[in-house]
Amino acid sequence: MENSYQSLRVETADGVATLTLLGPGKGNAMGPEFWDELPRAADALTQDSAVRVIIVRGSGDHFSYGLDLPRMLPRMGALLTGTVMADGRRKLMAMIRQMQSGFQKLHESPKPVIAAVHGWCIGGGVNFIAACDIRLCSAEAKFSLREARLAITPDIGGLQWLPGIIGEGYTRELAFTARDFDAAFAEKIRLVNHVYASPEELFARAAEMARQIADNSATAVQGAKAVLNYGIGKAIEDGLQYVAVWNSSQLQSADFAEAIQATMERRKPVFNQ
Repeated sequence: MENSYQSLRVETADGVATLTLLGPGKGNAMGPEFWDELPRAADALTQDSAVRVIIVRGSGDHFSYGLDLPRMLPRMGALLTGTVMADGRRKLMAMIRQMQSGFQKLHESPKPVIAAVHGWCIGGGVNFIAACDIRLCSAEAKFSLREARLAITPDIGGLQWLPGIIGEGYTRELAFTARDFDAAFAEKIRLVNHVYASPEELFARAAEMARQIADNSATAVQGAKAVLNYGIGKAIEDGLQYVAVWNSSQLQSADFAEAIQATMERRKPVFNQ
């Protein structure tokens, strides 16, 4: 995939796409380029049939410092000081919805998304990883849902996704206190699945996990994500009905036939879908 972004680098190899945050703000802060480019990158990754799994990581020493407020102020400023309040509010809401779209597109993408966090992951960074399917970090990683310190409410998806990941109590604690917390606490509350000793080990393990996922049937993996996403906020019976409909077609796939044949021949299956 050709990289045509300023704030992101997208590299694809053997079914695994790595989306790296580049800034251009300090600490990969999320400025105008990021909010414009992430939705396009998410769409491109979803539509690329060669991509089976996505890794999201930061460049340099950090995942992301979150919203690049100084660089966003020119875009926001006129809307905050306009004399026509109703029109300004409508435009602010449209801007927030557009900023939400990149994270939402990755959350809704059929491709599994692994977040590999090192260094600081602040504000928008926490919102970002909450939209991912799996979160990993290195031991020196630090996190903060810091918006309350800036007199704003987290509005890019964190408050919607985090309760399902860490529960209501911890989500409210982090959002209300806006405090910093370390990798050990992130693992304790199950924000991250695993903590690794160094960023180098983190990235190696993220690549290893991505390889394990990519080697499986893409239709089966994407089916699992679709069923899990569908079940959020719904009754168990709704989820059971949905997965029954899904697997009624999955069981007729070429990958399933290959899995059965490989089992009979005692070999590793080779999946094409």
